[in-house]
Amino acid sequence: MATKVATHCPYCALQCGQWVGPTGDVDAREFPTNRGGLCQKGWTAGALLDHPERLTAPLLRESRSAGFAPVGWDRALGYVGRRLADLRAEYGPDSVAVFGAGGLTNEKSYLLGKFARVALGTSQIDYNGRFCMSSAAAAGNRAFGVDRGLPFPVTDLDDAEVVVLAGANVAETMPPLMGHLGGARLVVVDPRRTPTAERAIASGGLHLQPVPGTDLVLALGMLHAAVAGGWLDTGFLAERTSGFDEAWRVAARWWPERAERVCGVSAADMRTVVGWLGSTSRRYVLTARGAEQHAHGVDTVTAWINLALALGLPGCAGSGFGTITGQGNGQGGREHGQKSDQLPGYRSISDPAAREHVAGVWGVAPDALPGPGRSAAELIAALGRPDGPRALLVFGSNLLVSAPDGNAVAERLAALDLLVVADVVPGETAMAADVVLPVAQWAEEEGTMTNLEGRVLRRRRALRPPEGVRTDLEVISGLAAELGAAGFPSDPRAVFDELRAASAGGPADYSGISYDRLDAGEALHWPCPARPPGEGAHPGSPRLFIERFAHADGRARFVAVDHTDAAELPDAEHPLRATTGRVLVHYQSGAQTRRVPELAGIAPESFVEVHPETAARAGLADGEWARVVSRRGTATARVRCVPTLRPDTVFLPFHFGAGQAANLLTNPALDPISRMPEFKVCAVRLERAS
Repeated sequence: MATKVATHCPYCALQCGQWVGPTGDVDAREFPTNRGGLCQKGWTAGALLDHPERLTAPLLRESRSAGFAPVGWDRALGYVGRRLADLRAEYGPDSVAVFGAGGLTNEKSYLLGKFARVALGTSQIDYNGRFCMSSAAAAGNRAFGVDRGLPFPVTDLDDAEVVVLAGANVAETMPPLMGHLGGARLVVVDPRRTPTAERAIASGGLHLQPVPGTDLVLALGMLHAAVAGGWLDTGFLAERTSGFDEAWRVAARWWPERAERVCGVSAADMRTVVGWLGSTSRRYVLTARGAEQHAHGVDTVTAWINLALALGLPGCAGSGFGTITGQGNGQGGREHGQKSDQLPGYRSISDPAAREHVAGVWGVAPDALPGPGRSAAELIAALGRPDGPRALLVFGSNLLVSAPDGNAVAERLAALDLLVVADVVPGETAMAADVVLPVAQWAEEEGTMTNLEGRVLRRRRALRPPEGVRTDLEVISGLAAELGAAGFPSDPRAVFDELRAASAGGPADYSGISYDRLDAGEALHWPCPARPPGEGAHPGSPRLFIERFAHADGRARFVAVDHTDAAELPDAEHPLRATTGRVLVHYQSGAQTRRVPELAGIAPESFVEVHPETAARAGLADGEWARVVSRRGTATARVRCVPTLRPDTVFLPFHFGAGQAANLLTNPALDPISRMPEFKVCAVRLERAS
């Protein structure tokens, strides 16, 4: 009997357990997050391993007008190395930029950050996690002193009585998570009646449908209701928090009836939900992209944290606040240095002590490390400009589909002197590149991932990659060698051991975690520091904040936040608000899932959900093609009339490319703290498509 290898799904941050056989066949594996189940994406994950469009040789073209020619690895890496060296010599190290992803393993994230700062000497590195978890991370850091998506295991949700899901559609984005919510009364905050909202109604809960961009008002109204209804946990406030009075001074102006006039959710429903949270002992508030992907996303998440703190949820056994991490390594990917302001171990690149520690591990002088660079959207906007990067290396991201204001993104990529993309299939961004480097997939490589609970997991190789394909670590190591930089191993275990040393003493301390401990089956959540010999191994930290929060005084911080209008409001020319999101069978930019026949057959094209009356006013009928027009671009989508949708709102999935890309519409306006773009609301109009 052929041996199957225990590994994890390549998609979302649940990191469901899988068995993968020697031919790429996939089966479900018992694991705490998925308990032997998988979603459709997970079951079909092996279909891409031998896909006919699989990239198996480096591709090079001498000019953008020319076609690609397959070349050997020596020529491809030598060409890239020479071009990078020439650009750096003429224009300086910041003329070269690096763009990573939340789907890269911890080892890749770490080595990519080191490569940018040591081999290239550039400050210009960021990653697509800016489009995913950055607002939640910033809000968690300032409230709790540390950012971990869920500061408790997913299995703690099994006993929940009430769960508020603010901007989360987990029934489609991570279906196995619903198995942990079966006993809870659910409250779903979403402009759409999603499958998750339907489950909420069926559970005896509520679906709250705010106007897109007004979630913060809803949270303020609920905080007001908590105070006025006598639901405050005054003992918790006094003993474990600070700053409530300042936060209350704002919320005091947002009585539920006033909040209702702005957000559209009834005052009665606000009071009902607060009563459910206040009168139960096992209750959770969880946010996701719907609350976070705004130009005021940090403040919106903060408003939900303030509500949770007022009711005494965080840091208490059986209750809590958390943010649902999206990408497969969305947690680990933001901890090890591929973010523009960060060094490994979730350290700040501006902290002298952090710079000294990491520089010591890397064998360089602290002042040789560059400072903070541009955030993702700002980095893309600077490409090809006089003061911006002239070359871009992309690992694990499909910017032409996933970044906001897609037409502007295409212009900036076209303005580069050199675009290099490492990918497994010919995605939209890869096909716009000068050099494409074929890399291994999840079942073909070793490494670690960190799931939404902060649990570090082993990714194990089940089969070898096709002939001609290299791992990302081998690509990074090879490029470093072309640039004359030493100290870039390609062996995942060696990279992880170096990561452990670099993270030691940081907020995300992995120094006590090893491949041996993970392979022995230990469940290890960070922080997990190394201990001196004789003291025994640290058991990891599955539950944070039970005794104290991570600020120096041990207290959680309320932060006063107030409502700000969306960066773009409807007007006579663009009277509707568009919001974006995911569907069950597709993932991220769809570059992978759109190539799986079973999944593409279910959702082969983009669509726009519209209230029937809104469609009729635009002269559109169900099933017709529409043009959705914003101030930045136009996307074509098939009309779906949905009576439960708000009449002032339309919805598009963001998994499709070319003229169906939802991000041709979206607004690149940025949150002032997280630099998150405003994906979730922009002004549009509907037109008939010819």
